[in-house]
Amino acid sequence: MKIQKLPKEKFPKALLEIPQPPKVLYLWGELPPEGVVCLAVVGSRKATTYGKDAVRKLILGLKGYPIAIVSGLAVGIDALSHEAALDAGLIAVAFPGSGISDAALSYNPNIKLMKRIVDSGGCLISEFEPETKAAFYTFPMRNRLVAGLSKAALIIEAQEKSGTLITARMALDYNREGLAVPGPINSDFSKGTNRLIRQGATPITCSNDILETLGFKVDKESKQQSLFDDALPEEQKILKLLMEPLPRDELIREMKMPTGEANAVLSVMEIKGLIKEELGEIRASF
Repeated sequence: MKIQKLPKEKFPKALLEIPQPPKVLYLWGELPPEGVVCLAVVGSRKATTYGKDAVRKLILGLKGYPIAIVSGLAVGIDALSHEAALDAGLIAVAFPGSGISDAALSYNPNIKLMKRIVDSGGCLISEFEPETKAAFYTFPMRNRLVAGLSKAALIIEAQEKSGTLITARMALDYNREGLAVPGPINSDFSKGTNRLIRQGATPITCSNDILETLGFKVDKESKQQSLFDDALPEEQKILKLLMEPLPRDELIREMKMPTGEANAVLSVMEIKGLIKEELGEIRASF
C-alpha cells in the first residue's frame, strides 16, 4: 500500500469550500480527474431487499457518464454503492472513517472492496493520521467530507433517527443537492427518506432523475421508458391501466386488490412521482 500525504494545492476544491475544511488529507489511490462529477450515496447499514435493488439499479444506470460515487465504506448501502459503481465502470471514492494504514483498516469488513476500488482507479481518502482507528467521533467528521466532496447526496433507505440523515443535512448546509429514494410507507427503513422528500429533497425513482440533477442532458422519451422499466411489476400493471386518467374508485376496482392495499400502493407510486391525482382522477405522470 502506498499512502500519499496530499499537499494543500492538490486538495479537491470542493472540500476547501466547506465551513470546516480538512487540514490534512491522506490518499491511497488516485483522485477523480478534472471534469468528473461526484455523487455521494449513503444509507442504512441494514439494507433491505428493496434498498439493495434500488442502489444497484440506480447506479448501474449511470454507466458511461463521468461520475464518481462517493461513500463511507460502511456495510449496507455504502459498500453496495461502491460495488455497483465498480460494476458500472464508474470511479469509486471511499472515506473509511479511520486512517488508511493496513492496521487501521484491518477492522473494516470491506478489505477486498477497498483493494478493488484502488485497483479500478479510485481511492480511499482520510483526514486522520494513517494509524488512527475508527471511533465514535470519526464518523461524523468523515460524513462532512463525503457530503462536501459531492455535488449531490443521494439517500437510499434511512430510519427516522438514522445517522445517514446527518450526511443529508450536511449536504444541504453546504448547498449541495439533496436526493432521496422514496420507499414503502410501511417500512421503517423508508421513514427517513420519505420525510426528506416532504422537506424538499428531490425524489429519485430512476437513474435519469440523478443525471438531470447532476446537469447531464437526458432524452425525454428515454426518461419515460426508464421510469416505466424501474417501476415494480405491480406498478407497471397499474401504469398500463392508466392509458387514460381514471377516478380512484374505478382504478381500485381494476387493480383487483383490497382497497387498503390498493391505496397504499397508489400512495407509494405518488411519492415516487409515477402518478398524480388531479380533479378527482389519477393519471400517469409521464
